[in-house]
Amino acid sequence: MSIFTTHIAIDLGTVNVLVYVQGKGIVLQEPSVVAISEDGDKTTIVEVGRAAKEMYGRTPEHIEVMRPLRDGVIADYFVTQGMLEYFISKVSGGIRFRKPEVMITHPYGITSVERRAIREAAVAAGARDPVHLISEPLASAIGAGLPIGTPAGNMVVDLGGGSTEAAVVAMNGIVCAESVRVGGVHLDEAIISYVRKKYNLVIGEPTAEAIKIKIGAAMDIDEPTTMQVQGRDQVAGLPKTITLSTGEVVEAISEPLQAIVNVVRTVLAKTPPELSSDIIDRGMVLTGGGALLREIDALLTRETGVPAYMADNPLACTALGAGKALAELPILQRSIPDL
Repeated sequence: MSIFTTHIAIDLGTVNVLVYVQGKGIVLQEPSVVAISEDGDKTTIVEVGRAAKEMYGRTPEHIEVMRPLRDGVIADYFVTQGMLEYFISKVSGGIRFRKPEVMITHPYGITSVERRAIREAAVAAGARDPVHLISEPLASAIGAGLPIGTPAGNMVVDLGGGSTEAAVVAMNGIVCAESVRVGGVHLDEAIISYVRKKYNLVIGEPTAEAIKIKIGAAMDIDEPTTMQVQGRDQVAGLPKTITLSTGEVVEAISEPLQAIVNVVRTVLAKTPPELSSDIIDRGMVLTGGGALLREIDALLTRETGVPAYMADNPLACTALGAGKALAELPILQRSIPDL
């Protein structure tokens, strides 16, 4: 690797983007949110990241605050390219003699068209061609410190913002995996729908996310808490405040959580018997922002019979793993030719 080339790993998530720079570690973590202004056929990027997220629900009509990624894949190519350009420039510095070598994570099971869109957007944003891609479960397993180079089976469940992926990894590759496009964003949407149906109260995504973080849980807990929630009354059209409890949040998100449980069960059913015994002994590792939801490990353990535990720093696992994979590219490319 050239000492003059910056080596960057990007965890391109639906909710957050994390950037790892070789030799420095994770240098950037920002929401994958972009504020755009549309004037006729011309679209201009106004703000990116944290500044754009703060504008959510507070902008005039001509400015739209959006997530350019949906369910872990590109939903708006132009805006994603602009966001990548902003983040790559921010971590690489103003003057660059060489284009940075970039590794980007993607959900397991995406199509060749979706893979090509990520590569082309990154090259247009200033990355060196070719751009390396790595699936999120494999990157998460590397970042969580699992011994993926051994013949023993290791199971990782990556609970992201737009998708959830479960995979069994051995010998530097994925033995079996499943992905469902249900993640943290869908939990927020379930909370919004529940509050609207039960209380006739309209709340926004930031409020739903705050509810999930502050009082949310995957199953009933010993010491449930409550939270004051403010929104707009759907009938009267006036501001209104309600009190929401942990039990209500558990009820609200039960359906998307069941989809996550089903994905884990499917992978366990597909796992070769030789690796199943390893997984029963070692358990499954939970990574991604969804791993921070209270009692998610207990829920998966109860529903599958396999011990589940949260990785150290679950939010950063995928970005850290992608950075390590970029450093060990020649070794990994033997088992993953398309890396």
